[in-house]
Amino acid sequence: MINKVILIGNLGADPETRTTAGGLTVANLRLATSERIKRDGEWVDHTEWFRVSVFGTTAENVARYCHKGKSLYVEGKLRTREYTDKDGNRRWSTEVVADVVKFLGGKSDERGSSGGNSAPGSGGGGWGGADDEVPF
Repeated sequence: MINKVILIGNLGADPETRTTAGGLTVANLRLATSERIKRDGEWVDHTEWFRVSVFGTTAENVARYCHKGKSLYVEGKLRTREYTDKDGNRRWSTEVVADVVKFLGGKSDERGSSGGNSAPGSGGGGWGGADDEVPF
């Protein structure tokens, strides 16, 4: 069986982070993907929103470098959990649990805009030299 999700989208808000009782950092993201679809003969933009959870060192780096509007590549799996709301009703929530998060955007993208494929300060071209390498 395969449960794999790949998304490329933009953060709709700054990451929300917390630390578990065991010391593990967790970041919760709201990621938007967009596509153009034809509806009633006209092209319209359609945005889909995803909840994404990131753990450990990756969560720490996301919290440090990512802000609303930042473009991300996310690879992970879907998880649905059941919970009881404040009124006692059973509810379900589906989210993406991220295994891989890559920052997209150029050097000028330190607050989350524009294109390219680099880490903050790397000068483009991905996670480059020893001074600017992010450990995840």
